[in-house]
Amino acid sequence: MSAWQIILLVSIVAIVAAVLATLRTRHRDIKKVAYMMDALEDGELNFRFQESNKFNRTLNRIRTIFEKQRQAHEQDSWTKLIRVLTHEIMNTVSPIASLSDAMAKSVDENGHSELDIKAGLETISDSSKNLIGFVQTYRQLSGVARPVRKALDLRELMDSVIALNSEFTASCGASCKYRPEEEDLMIYADEGQISQILINLIKNALQAGARHIDISARMGKDDEVIVQVANDGEPIPVSAQEQIFIPFYTTKKEGSGIGLSLARQIMRQHNGSIDLVKSDAAETVFELRFR
Repeated sequence: MSAWQIILLVSIVAIVAAVLATLRTRHRDIKKVAYMMDALEDGELNFRFQESNKFNRTLNRIRTIFEKQRQAHEQDSWTKLIRVLTHEIMNTVSPIASLSDAMAKSVDENGHSELDIKAGLETISDSSKNLIGFVQTYRQLSGVARPVRKALDLRELMDSVIALNSEFTASCGASCKYRPEEEDLMIYADEGQISQILINLIKNALQAGARHIDISARMGKDDEVIVQVANDGEPIPVSAQEQIFIPFYTTKKEGSGIGLSLARQIMRQHNGSIDLVKSDAAETVFELRFR
């Protein structure tokens, strides 16, 4: 074998080896990216790649960015929650303290008072019961049961939910219809919990003066099922649209403010999501995604 043939052979072997090494590296990098995407989707950021090359360092920087964003979001959520809790508790406790102090000061040495003690005690009792109800509502929000999932036919689920709301819907002079873009859609979910979300969305729409409530469903990317609940009621104020999923935040006089935050918790436990897609003069649309 001549010298040039040996050189050519060595060159070919070197090229093949380099190509194989590149393919192996590319395969490992693809697996790393897939792993990172799964982790980010599940909200798990406790991974880190060994910083032995530029690609790994880049992935770690992406993870760090997501971690900082999550921490900032969690801090903001806690700040808003504490603000709402403080507001609700102070609104209830302050009148109790003020009225109790006034009643105590009004009683003379003989036990007589210029104030109506019975009325004052009734007011204190009512305020105390309201505070207990508030705490029980918070306990309900923080104790969402783990979903018991099973295969559900969306048509059957929607027919059941619409039937449960039919009397209230009719009394409001409204209609509620399910119009799927595809038939035979299925979700794997807790029937009671998802029904609770849909019933709450329909109730909110009717309380907002809706006359038409349209529920649609379709298949999205990656085999996810997308359900949209649209209504033509009064739109949600722009200033409130970013707040409506915060626990105890409500724009209604007699609302508890936990319906939508509870819905978001339930959907997260289903590895899904619920979001406000739009709310304007034309319609308000909430979107549920089941993955």
